[in-house]
Amino acid sequence: MRAVVTTGDGGVKVVSVPEPTLQDAQDAIVGVEHTGICGTDVHAMQGHLPGVPAGTVLGHEFVGTVLATGGAVTSINVGDRVVGTDFTACGNCWHCRRHEHWHCPRRRFLGTGTSFGPELSGAQAEQVRVPFADICLAVLPRGLDSATAVLLCDNFPTGFAAAKKACVAPGDVVAVVGGGMVGQLAALAAQHHGASVVVVSDPVEARQSAARSTGNLATVPERLVPTLHELTAGRGADVVVEAVGGATGLDAALLACRPGGTVASVSAHVQKTWSFPLADAFAREITVQMVIGDPLRDRDSMLALATSGLLGPAHDLMRTADLTSAVDAYSDAAHSRYLKIVLTV
Repeated sequence: MRAVVTTGDGGVKVVSVPEPTLQDAQDAIVGVEHTGICGTDVHAMQGHLPGVPAGTVLGHEFVGTVLATGGAVTSINVGDRVVGTDFTACGNCWHCRRHEHWHCPRRRFLGTGTSFGPELSGAQAEQVRVPFADICLAVLPRGLDSATAVLLCDNFPTGFAAAKKACVAPGDVVAVVGGGMVGQLAALAAQHHGASVVVVSDPVEARQSAARSTGNLATVPERLVPTLHELTAGRGADVVVEAVGGATGLDAALLACRPGGTVASVSAHVQKTWSFPLADAFAREITVQMVIGDPLRDRDSMLALATSGLLGPAHDLMRTADLTSAVDAYSDAAHSRYLKIVLTV
């Protein structure tokens, strides 16, 4: 079957690899229809993640049709159209029972080698094996197209978790540092949670325009703090979602946050350390919340929101490409030419 794999020198290529097989009674094999390119995939391609050797099949966002199931799978059937999750979890351990699936000791993150646990081949392929299928797959509701549903695997869970964990409340002023797809979806999630205004900061005019098209304010990074001060009589944002990564994004988020406010960092950080302004954060009582999206925890809510049309505006910001053009699509993703690229298999 065709699959997108790392070359080991900062690139990708489309090659033929063996089809996956059932390895456990709780497995399912899914024939992939659409699969997304995420910032984490770009990091893996570029060698910024440890444990991603050449030949790794990339991808952790996918929608498709179930082709086969193991004998212990009970709620997913052959022929079901399903949406997956970016990582798998057992659903039964102490952490899973507390809805902390990311900390499951049996977690595997698709398409990232051994960076986040035992290796699990990715979904940028014609077929993908999914462990714990009853937990990790959900049947697509009628009327939800598969390209939009790809956002439910990682990007929307991350943005949704930012608003949820930061406790965005009705009337809050929210700032989003970084106008990529996760930032745009975090802004939509903040709207859903009742924010009175959301300000998205990004240096790229196209991303500012995208934010405005979904009902937000938008500005360049150097104007974020003045804009927030104008809106709040000098206080700053109640919640700031950091969706850039590294010290630059975190420093900007702290500056934009009001005393007593919360910074929710949703970036997949590859920078090892950050010089935290401890005395200032203490004096202003700033809460810094690190956030990893959990599609298993929040999927029912997100599916309801998606079927109600919340992700419709985000769909308009996406670009689709054929799996065979993955090399060019990855170049576009690495250079931020589009907010989201989804590959059609």
